[in-house]
Amino acid sequence: MALFGNAHAIDPATAQQDYARLLGHGEQVHAAYLLIRDTMLFTDRRLVLIDKQGLTGKKVEYHSVPYKSITHFAVETAGHFDLDAELKIWLSGTHEPLQKTFTKGVDIYEVQAILTQFVAR
Repeated sequence: MALFGNAHAIDPATAQQDYARLLGHGEQVHAAYLLIRDTMLFTDRRLVLIDKQGLTGKKVEYHSVPYKSITHFAVETAGHFDLDAELKIWLSGTHEPLQKTFTKGVDIYEVQAILTQFVAR
């Protein structure tokens, strides 16, 4: 569990077990990140954004993004005064990007490299 808002990587094998019901037959989790209450899964087929909503977090939205629908993405690194880094993902047919904020607990360059690996296929 993330403390004080620090995002961190989750072991892919643990994420594979925790989110097995969301995954297709043979789909593999390659990387996963916990972002305060939300989770991002990078599988071999898609990006899955898991958004816990409400005060209790019992209501959950699962957003599935096939890599082929990502037209481009950008990362903004953390500065000296702004400790958060940001990932923006543009999808075909949309004007506004999906945005996720990463605190200093996650290497945004690693996230970019993972996304590049799957989008460039």
